[in-house]
Amino acid sequence: MNHPAGNFSGPTIDDPHFIVKSLGLCDFQPTWQTMKSFTERRTAETQDQIWLLQHPPVFTQGIAGKPEHLLDAHGIPLIETDRGGQITYHGPGQIIAYLLLDIRRLKLTVRELVRSMENAVIDVLKTYQIPATGRVEAPGVYVDKAKIASLGLKIKKNYCYHGIALNVDMDLTPFSYINPCGYKGLRVTQVRDFSVDFTLEQVGFQLANQLQKKLLKGPLNHHHD
Repeated sequence: MNHPAGNFSGPTIDDPHFIVKSLGLCDFQPTWQTMKSFTERRTAETQDQIWLLQHPPVFTQGIAGKPEHLLDAHGIPLIETDRGGQITYHGPGQIIAYLLLDIRRLKLTVRELVRSMENAVIDVLKTYQIPATGRVEAPGVYVDKAKIASLGLKIKKNYCYHGIALNVDMDLTPFSYINPCGYKGLRVTQVRDFSVDFTLEQVGFQLANQLQKKLLKGPLNHHHD
């Protein structure tokens, strides 16, 4: 069912475990600082959270990122972050799910966490008849070798933050200004290229729902080649 923007009440989760916050359009820098502060202050009793949001145009570079992968910024700011991975682009129309989790409490290894995140995206895309897969050698989600979702995490004392970014209905041009995730010539794609029956809000809540399901029961099913 297609829920008009503004009428979708929230994640359809039978037994909510995570706090899910829908934050709208947020600048990257203060959002990142808030994630760090939340993680530094949390305790063993702190409830895990998923933040759904979009960013204004920005390039972010992982902690081991190489500056040569930024070919021409075209005036878009670059922020060096503390997540893993190389350089990627965020912009309006891309749904980001930031995961603020206690991975030891969830009994997940880092590899299981990554696979659960990818599988959540794969199952969301399946509802739009978009066949997607993960790649063991290159984290993220792909449709016919074109990247549709990128992933980056920071893990500190068994707590994680950052998360996954799903291209839904955006201007993909700035991806041509970089080597996406460090891969020269990597093609990117988005939900809009395959479907018209969606809203950004709907896709975001579907993603939150699938993430909770996968993270709570672990990566039982692997959708990898």
